[in-house]
Amino acid sequence: MNIDFILKIVFPVIGGLGIFLLGMKHMSEGLQAVSGDRLRKMISAVTNNRIMGVATGILVTCLVQSSSVTTVMVVGFVNSAIMNLMQAIGVILGANIGTTITGWILVLKIGKYGLPILGIAAFFFLFSKNQRVRYIGMTLMGIGMVFFGLELMKNGFKPIKTLPEFEAWFHAFQATSYLGIIKCAMVGMILTMIVQSSSATLGITIGLAATGVIEFRTAAALVMGENIGTTVTALLASIGTTTNAKRAAYAHFFFNVIGTAWFIALFPVAIGSLSHLIAVKTGFDPTTVTLTELANTLFPDGDIQAIIADANLADPLTDSGKAVAGRFDQLVTAGIALTHTTFNVANVLIFLPLIGFLAKFVTKLAPEKDTKEAAHLTYLDVRMLDTPSLGIVQSQGQLNFMADSVEGMMTKLRTCLDNGTTEKLERKIFEREEILDNVQKEIFLFLSNMVSGQVPMEVTNTANKQMRLADEYESLSDYSTNVLKGLKKLKAGNLDLEGSAKEKLLILHDRVAAYIIKVDKFMKDDNPDVLTWASTEGTAISKLMKEIRAEHIDRLQKEEASPYFSLAYTDILNFYRRMKDHALNIAEVVNSET
Repeated sequence: MNIDFILKIVFPVIGGLGIFLLGMKHMSEGLQAVSGDRLRKMISAVTNNRIMGVATGILVTCLVQSSSVTTVMVVGFVNSAIMNLMQAIGVILGANIGTTITGWILVLKIGKYGLPILGIAAFFFLFSKNQRVRYIGMTLMGIGMVFFGLELMKNGFKPIKTLPEFEAWFHAFQATSYLGIIKCAMVGMILTMIVQSSSATLGITIGLAATGVIEFRTAAALVMGENIGTTVTALLASIGTTTNAKRAAYAHFFFNVIGTAWFIALFPVAIGSLSHLIAVKTGFDPTTVTLTELANTLFPDGDIQAIIADANLADPLTDSGKAVAGRFDQLVTAGIALTHTTFNVANVLIFLPLIGFLAKFVTKLAPEKDTKEAAHLTYLDVRMLDTPSLGIVQSQGQLNFMADSVEGMMTKLRTCLDNGTTEKLERKIFEREEILDNVQKEIFLFLSNMVSGQVPMEVTNTANKQMRLADEYESLSDYSTNVLKGLKKLKAGNLDLEGSAKEKLLILHDRVAAYIIKVDKFMKDDNPDVLTWASTEGTAISKLMKEIRAEHIDRLQKEEASPYFSLAYTDILNFYRRMKDHALNIAEVVNSET
């Protein structure tokens, strides 16, 4: 066994795997861009209804072409309190079914067309001025790369059959006994943990099985292990997150481990039934089919030995050799895809009634911490950058948190106005303002990084709006603390806020607070109808502020108020006017199309 022969195997396999992974990435990005708002609507439609959660998981995973990406997103959403644990488990169950679409895509017998599909689609992607056409081109380019990469891997694996050393090694991992099944599952699990993509390991498994390097049973056992390996991505994503996010990752892990355990226990029966089903449909049993059997069936009068020899080549020379190799490939690939789908669908059907039990189990496994967790301090997950259409859902959750925080600050501020400031209230308001400063920076950095890649214009526009909104809410928090500083100034000067001055300031505060609350609701609902009302009410608040200021100046002239009190009081009035201005800016951003 010389080095040139080894490189003849290694180079096509590594190159094919790289192209396969890049194709999956392009296909995922293209599908997300073409789907537009549908992804966000799917996530927002998730309720505690288990069927709805599973359906959402299936559809989202079909669009992002990766169950790992879906589960990482789910962990991120739970971490940001956008989704609760029960909803997350439902979506994770659906993601396991959605990921099986990769196998069925590979069943399509268009491997030899992968390169021309890639080439033609690349022209549309590079030269079309229509953005939708460009992203459709990206999707097709990804599909072409997936098939071309798989063909390269298959051709790289074929010479392995002629090497006794490799053949002996692969024979040590055959699913002919329960020990062999477990060993194969362990190999599949470790390989997926290393590659961090079950789609990639599925492609490798199909490449090995389609060229006859490993038998169908062995490939099926490898797929079982790959389902466990893919849970590692979600477990890694849960590091440093909230307890609920960890529970979602644990649920994914135990769902796949328990499912794999029972499938391995019934492996001989399950594989026998699936093989029989394929045999009834196609006339060939994938567990026993050989090139000789296919050659005898397809070309009974041909030179069987010559056809088999040709079919074993990386690039068959004759039509008969291509037909036999292609038929074997299709049978084995379909068998693996059917096994993968059956396993995951059966798992979901078993676990669907037990979601509540699974949620209780992982809740006990990851109990609440003694210290109160702050979901808003867990930061935006950078792994969401791979799914910009859903990344802005997470950043929207942070904006909602900012809106709720400002409303909370206004409530505490009213208590300070009415009953006087206390050290505890002051500390809470100042701490909240500091938190919102950090959140605004997080949102800006997250969205800036997200729009720096290949992102649809629609997502870019939404990201720009969110950055502007984050800036406005941060400014609202600043002016809330400015009011508090004004009150502290009065307190430090032993000047009491009382009588008409206090009464009028409370009226203005309540009017501005109600204004902010209503604008926040329109912002959360993304309702552009807010601007007309906001403009009218904003004008009324400005008029009210001017009236209060005029009354106060009249009291000052009558020497009913000191100049120092007057200075602090008018500053506070101006701070409320500025809060109204920033709330109006939010309404304008919500109303804008860009």
